[in-house]
Amino acid sequence: MKKYVAYGIGAALVDTEIKVQDAELAQMNVEKGLMTLVDEDRRRELLDHLKGHLIKANHASGGSAGNSMIATAQFGGPTFMSCKVANDSDGDIYIADLEAAGVDHCLKGERTAGTTGKCLVLITPDAERSMNTFLGISETLSIEQLDAGAIAASEYVYLEGYLVTSPTGRAAAIKAREIAEAAGVKTALSFSDPGMVEFFRDGMTEIIGDRLNLVFCNEDEALGWAQSDSLDVAVERLKAIADTFVITRGSDGALTFDGTALVEIPAHKVHAVDTNGAGDMFAGAFLYAITKGEDFPTAGRFASLAAGKVVANYGPRLPAEDYRALRSEFFG
Repeated sequence: MKKYVAYGIGAALVDTEIKVQDAELAQMNVEKGLMTLVDEDRRRELLDHLKGHLIKANHASGGSAGNSMIATAQFGGPTFMSCKVANDSDGDIYIADLEAAGVDHCLKGERTAGTTGKCLVLITPDAERSMNTFLGISETLSIEQLDAGAIAASEYVYLEGYLVTSPTGRAAAIKAREIAEAAGVKTALSFSDPGMVEFFRDGMTEIIGDRLNLVFCNEDEALGWAQSDSLDVAVERLKAIADTFVITRGSDGALTFDGTALVEIPAHKVHAVDTNGAGDMFAGAFLYAITKGEDFPTAGRFASLAAGKVVANYGPRLPAEDYRALRSEFFG
């Protein structure tokens, strides 16, 4: 029995969510539905434009892999997170949030001066999220933040695709995969965003290496990776790089491939208000289920239920008590 079910590595971000209209995205020249990296000046420009629109600025830990590791831990599967925060108030909050969720981490030592990463999440009436990310100190996440012992003590290493944008982050993801492979630990990757697949394809190929055990992606990312508009082609291209995979399809549910069978997972019909964190929750719930021995279709149905709960509320996560209730509702 391993100490951790999953070891995540990714950017540590603090989210601010703001409700906007589509016309405002156009006015601000924000690409809808994608993650765009911004500098501090651009972030300030966006915030100035959006004064009065704030709906949620709960200073809680975010970031793709972080959200997933928190979800897995809250469902009952111990996790570890490698990330980087600055010696500032947001860094304090990030660490406290990980610890409150029961996630072990690499942030025990001295922290350097700087700014903890932030993500401005713009939510349109159709529930789509458009993310503007200032990485801050997360841009310098490196192999120094890796814990080889914790990797070896995990069932899966979970790599965040966003790391491909940073040279040191990409190197850390590659090194984490290599450590995992040498230790017989399974490897998982989230493509994270269509832009990561489109604009950083060579770097993503480096992170993938010869082959992964598991890939998480949404339909747009799968099609982008396949460079095709055919989902059937995308499925075959994913089989070429991973033993197993999951393709989330929003209101159309998901597809799971366990190495043998491709199974359609129905979506849970909900009134979506905010899709921020839906994919992260799906991955976290899925990892929890498969590491407790469930098959891929069962894990997919549980993950779909969990993701449906998230999109029905603002914010990328649920209150702590809701994870336990959801687990009991599904598994009994």
